[in-house]
Amino acid sequence: MKITENLFAYPWTSMWENNCNSYYVGSDARLLIDPGLLMSFPELVKGLSRDGIDSETIQNVLITHSHPDHFEAIERFSDRPEVQILMTGQEARFMEEIGSKFYPAFGLDVPEYRIDRELEAGMIQLGTEEFEVIITPGHSPGSMCLYWPREKALFSGDLIFSRNVGRTDFPGGNGGLLKESIERISELDIEYLLPGHMEIVAGGDEVKRNFDIVKKAVFPYL
Repeated sequence: MKITENLFAYPWTSMWENNCNSYYVGSDARLLIDPGLLMSFPELVKGLSRDGIDSETIQNVLITHSHPDHFEAIERFSDRPEVQILMTGQEARFMEEIGSKFYPAFGLDVPEYRIDRELEAGMIQLGTEEFEVIITPGHSPGSMCLYWPREKALFSGDLIFSRNVGRTDFPGGNGGLLKESIERISELDIEYLLPGHMEIVAGGDEVKRNFDIVKKAVFPYL
């Protein structure tokens, strides 16, 4: 689904099976954000193809956090050395120490994977596109959001959704840190809030309203 000239969204809408939303940034970034579950990856490839995007031309894959529904399909890129795989260093270590235990708990094998670039907070450049890496613990210790200033787009992973937030009851989750992370990103100039689940929030006023609703209705329970 095309949002802007170089921004594409692939929301997961099935009521019966879990998976994450995936996103693609075109231009010369050729960036896929959160490939999702392995069993659902063929549907993502079909969606990309419908928008004229060949999945074989992807050059960068960014993982917002290591939970299976965002990370497992990284295995599809394990034998493609030309693809750069990016995740925060904190989340890479979490995956090595604790995060991998999520997989057998959900009846899944730990995927074959590599992390080519461990991200830190700050600006990064992919092709000619500049993004800001914002480390946002709470859902998991090394969760991150990616902000694209040119489009005023925030890829929020499982930090914040439409009128809701990511759960904090998994190992490594922390409600206090989640609130602090949401407070920080709420200061950004956001036109498109692109969450890891549920619908996209579009329009600056709607995004601000969504932050207000979450702070008032959800924060007291974290």
